[in-house]
Amino acid sequence: MTTTRSDIAPAEGKLGVLIPGLGAVATTFIAGVEAIRRHQAAPIGSLTQMGAIRLGKRTENRNPLIREFVPLAKLDDLVFGGWDIYEGDCYQAAARAEVLEPKLLETVRPALEAILPMPAVFDQNYVKRLHGPNVKHGANKRELAEALREDIRRFQNTSGAARLIMIWCGSTEAFRRPGAVHASLAAFETGLKNNDPDIAPSMIYAYAALQEGVPYANGAPNLTTEIPALLELSRAKGAPVCGKDFKTGQTLMKTILAPGLKARLLGLSGWFSTNILGNRDGEVLDDPESFKTKEESKLSVLEHIFQPERYPELYKNFYHKVRINYYPPRGDNKEGWDNIDIFGWLGYPMQIKIDFLCRDSILAAPIALDLVLFLDLARRCAELRDKGIQEWLSFYFKSPITPPGLYPEHDLFIQLMKLKNTLRHIQGEELITHLGLEYYD
Repeated sequence: MTTTRSDIAPAEGKLGVLIPGLGAVATTFIAGVEAIRRHQAAPIGSLTQMGAIRLGKRTENRNPLIREFVPLAKLDDLVFGGWDIYEGDCYQAAARAEVLEPKLLETVRPALEAILPMPAVFDQNYVKRLHGPNVKHGANKRELAEALREDIRRFQNTSGAARLIMIWCGSTEAFRRPGAVHASLAAFETGLKNNDPDIAPSMIYAYAALQEGVPYANGAPNLTTEIPALLELSRAKGAPVCGKDFKTGQTLMKTILAPGLKARLLGLSGWFSTNILGNRDGEVLDDPESFKTKEESKLSVLEHIFQPERYPELYKNFYHKVRINYYPPRGDNKEGWDNIDIFGWLGYPMQIKIDFLCRDSILAAPIALDLVLFLDLARRCAELRDKGIQEWLSFYFKSPITPPGLYPEHDLFIQLMKLKNTLRHIQGEELITHLGLEYYD
């Protein structure tokens, strides 16, 4: 069944990318874009740059690249800015993160040196392990939000960007549950004036972005745009949101493997996961309050994939444990180790063990790129813009945001089908169901 093509404005002019948190992930993302623009590297891991999409029947052999099928911004049109509590430029931040080889880093050094972090909105109560001098000060959180809005407008003017996207690449904040201050936009704005302690820095950034009509992607597990107040603002301003928590190492493996176990109706007794990493993220997560936020994000994945309430004989009361250990010598090269106890025919036990030696920022950088380009597409597409939450981008997140009362879809392959069908839908193409019976008529 074909649909009517959605009204999508063209991707004209520069696209400004504003990033709270110019650390390892952000600088790897920016440096990678600069290297790809210079034809010094390939955009491996990026669906928008390397992925193809099937259109119509298999016999039609129509498989364009996604970037040729939908009107995405070009990499040459991206301009970058952001905030950080540390004062060094993006070259210094990238060198300190030690993700990229010095030789590659030197080739993009001038572009990175040109990006200086604006003073950040920061609250030590939310990230206890980091200390930096480059922070904003204001009489209350409303003043801080207004200062961020000024930064956004100034960046747009100085960079010449026609459109903007904000993507959080900052640290994981201390765990919070939604409260009264988050229940409506009016309550939230009163909370800003009253310095409510339950309004986190990430919420202030999101509020500032949405007030300026700028879409917001949340790359951390922080409670941010899924609160009613900011969802209300997102829809009112036509500024799409998505999140949360980039799906990179261990959770990526879970969303690949768990759907396979469920598809074969193999039972699960327990899944033990531990990580060691030594970057800034690892240091922040060494604090129990920040770890709690990450733990909630990582634990929810298996529960939603296995649906134990529907398959109690296979998945009821499976034991799931997640550990993150800060180990400075490892730097950004994270090791994720999983022990999985499963059972099969007649209840006989089996085991799977995974040792994933990954590079967190290398896995996160193409996610950041795709989210920037797809959120910009959503902003220019009237049908998607009006939805607020962009659930079709769940493919990229550990804890996808959904409307209240709707459980998130965590199966990576269902997420990819949803993403591609959304692109087909807005371009008026037939949705792919993979039924295939028509080939045998």
